[in-house]
Amino acid sequence: MHTTTPPSGEGSHSGRASRTPAWSHLFLPVHRWLYRRTGGAIGHHLGIQRTLLLTTTGRHSGQPRTQPLAYFTQEGQTFVVASNWGNDRPPAWYLNLQAEPRVQVQLGRRIFDATAAIASPEERSRLWPRLIARSPNFARYQELAAREIPLVLLHPEPSAR
Repeated sequence: MHTTTPPSGEGSHSGRASRTPAWSHLFLPVHRWLYRRTGGAIGHHLGIQRTLLLTTTGRHSGQPRTQPLAYFTQEGQTFVVASNWGNDRPPAWYLNLQAEPRVQVQLGRRIFDATAAIASPEERSRLWPRLIARSPNFARYQELAAREIPLVLLHPEPSAR
């Protein structure tokens, strides 16, 4: 099954069909619910992949928006990848944190406030090759996307450390 670009403009700018798998619209809400309900006992590890819950503030609604995302830690820095499955348009959570970088993160049972920052070109050039070595699917997403896929660094607030 394949999805098309929704009329709301949440798909790619080019009008091509969205690369977002149809199953994700069912799986992600269940993943989010299980992660919250079990404190990450179910959902933090998906095979070799680790996930977190990132809560942003909706840029239009002002309401909290929570998304389960794969995360990576390199050089003591936790980050997520705004790949949106290789779509040309960045994910909504990324647009939200551009408008309001204060976020909440749940890593397993640990919940903390953080500030999201887009990796600088230097940070990205250092982190990207290691990311691709660990998760080659992001190289494919970068090939598909008509944009540079950003890495988003999550800096815990001092009280969360």
